[in-house]
This record gives sequence, C-alpha cells and structure tokens, in this order.
Amino acid sequence: LPSDPAEHHRAVAGEFTARVVGASDWDAPAPVAGWRARDVVGHLVEWFPDFLNSGTGIVLDRGPSPEEDPVAAWQVHVDAVQRLLDGPAASTPFQHPMVGEMPLPTAIDRFYTSDVFMHTWDLARATGQNEELDPQACADLLAAMEPIEEVLRSSGQFGPAVPVPDDADAQTRML
Repeated sequence: LPSDPAEHHRAVAGEFTARVVGASDWDAPAPVAGWRARDVVGHLVEWFPDFLNSGTGIVLDRGPSPEEDPVAAWQVHVDAVQRLLDGPAASTPFQHPMVGEMPLPTAIDRFYTSDVFMHTWDLARATGQNEELDPQACADLLAAMEPIEEVLRSSGQFGPAVPVPDDADAQTRML
C-alpha cells in the first residue's frame, strides 16, 4: 500500500468501498459484539467527523444515516475525507488534547485510515465477502500496535487479546 497519506487512504478506502458495494444484508451480524454490517459503516462515518472537528474545526459533509442508507452514508463520507486529503485544507494543523499536534494527513492516516483498514475485515466477514487484507499492511500495523498493546486495550476501544497459534499469519495476529 502507498505510504503517502492521501494515496494510502484512497487504496484502503477503495477496499472498504468494494465491500460496501458488495454487501447485500446490512442487518447481518458483524464480528464486533452487538454490531450489524451497517454498524461497521456507522462507526466509521460517526466517530471520525467529530474527532476531525475537535482537532481542526473542519466540518465534513455528512450523508444519510447508515440506518437509512449505509452505501450513500459511506460514499458521501469517504469522498469528503479524500477531498480533504487531496485539497488545500490538508495543510491545516491537527491539534487534539488526547493525541497532541501533528500534520493533518498524519493524523488521518494514523487514527482513521488504519481503522478503516481493520474494519474492512469486519464488514467482509459480516457480509460473506473476501476477508483477505494486505499482508504487509497487516504486518506493519501489528508492529506499530504491539508495543502499545496495553494502552490500546485500556482505551476501551479494543477487546481482550484472543489467543492465536504461534505460527499464525500477520492478519490473524493483528485481528
């Protein structure tokens, strides 16, 4: 996958979009306890705009509710994020009390694009589509997450560790 944040988002979001377009049962249970397929989309289109606004003052375009139309909700959202990364607002500094200050494209890549990447598996699993993620991206994300596993788990955003075989691939270990 590309390392440039705008191109990385374009590639990762493209994979997620393919799963969105390929979904037929939006009420199918997702791997996250209590979530349906539409809730995976809902999570991504709901948390990021507030995070972005609190760190930059930028307000993203919003589509319909994922309850009403998850495909349109995702498409409006993903297009707005890509326009932001591709346009002049990408030079806006990002400053957030929880994560400090960094360039906006770095913040989007680190916190949001990685979330889209991981939730691609959730949506694929919920909707019976291809669950395979880019192996190198899985290995890179796993390497970045392992040293901060305790912090991630204590955030409440990640569940308990799931035992996997010692010889499990990077995707299995990351998930």
